[in-house]
Amino acid sequence: MAVAWIAYQHLNPNTKQAVNKLIAKNPSYNRWKNSLPSTLSASDRDLYIFMLASTWPDQIKGDSSYHDDGTDGGNTPPSDSTATANTGYSDKARHKYWHFIDVPFSPDNTTLGLIPYPNVETETAVFRQTLSSNATMRLKSYDLVWLLHLVGDIHQPLHCTSRFTRTEPQGDSGGNDVKFCSATDQSCTGNLHSFWDNLLGPSSGTPQQVAVVAAALPTAMVSKSDLDVHTWINESFALAQSVTYTDPPVGIGGGPFSCDQTYADNAKAVAEKRVAQAGLRLANILNTEIQ
Repeated sequence: MAVAWIAYQHLNPNTKQAVNKLIAKNPSYNRWKNSLPSTLSASDRDLYIFMLASTWPDQIKGDSSYHDDGTDGGNTPPSDSTATANTGYSDKARHKYWHFIDVPFSPDNTTLGLIPYPNVETETAVFRQTLSSNATMRLKSYDLVWLLHLVGDIHQPLHCTSRFTRTEPQGDSGGNDVKFCSATDQSCTGNLHSFWDNLLGPSSGTPQQVAVVAAALPTAMVSKSDLDVHTWINESFALAQSVTYTDPPVGIGGGPFSCDQTYADNAKAVAEKRVAQAGLRLANILNTEIQ
């Protein structure tokens, strides 16, 4: 939602009008609208709905009318054509594997696995192409809400890597398999991935609360021509190796590892910069692709 808030501030008037119309086609639109205070101005209502729409690909993970596809709880894509289907809201698969790209690395020379296909890079390209095409409004709506979400995911370092070690020869699923204890989780019930997901605040925040956080983030420097998704993924991959998996505190294996203050401060600074970059880059994509 923070990424979406930043992006919305930088949309061209025509683009903003177009995305508002597309989001209104989402099946959750009325629920989002009714969840907001009736006293909001029309412009604030549209902004907050845009922010809520960016969470839709995560919302469907808890919706019983949708199903996991593939294996490994839906995180490994099925081998048939349904993995790359782009049919819009009639598709009830959760496509969890669209959220990340497991670029492998190993600090101890463990044999690396392959990058699964499809992934966040391949699908971002598909959705961008749809938005610039003559596709139906409903398909563009579906691809838009996915795109809003995935640009944020790309900028989270652990959505762009999997660490292979002698104790994790199949990879650590982007830190999901690494137990990690933080100052707010001394019982170590969380993991490295969730720690990085929540650096700006809990996912339970309202759009109004997230807007305050997003508005206070440091300003990023991003040119309007900054549209290369592969470069953004490489940035996250490099940060994962240099910052996320810093040893100490994150040693070899699945932990549990304990977070120190230096690590927490560095991680938050990286997360703030990445969210600020993602917001501007998302605006660039939408202003470019939506005519």
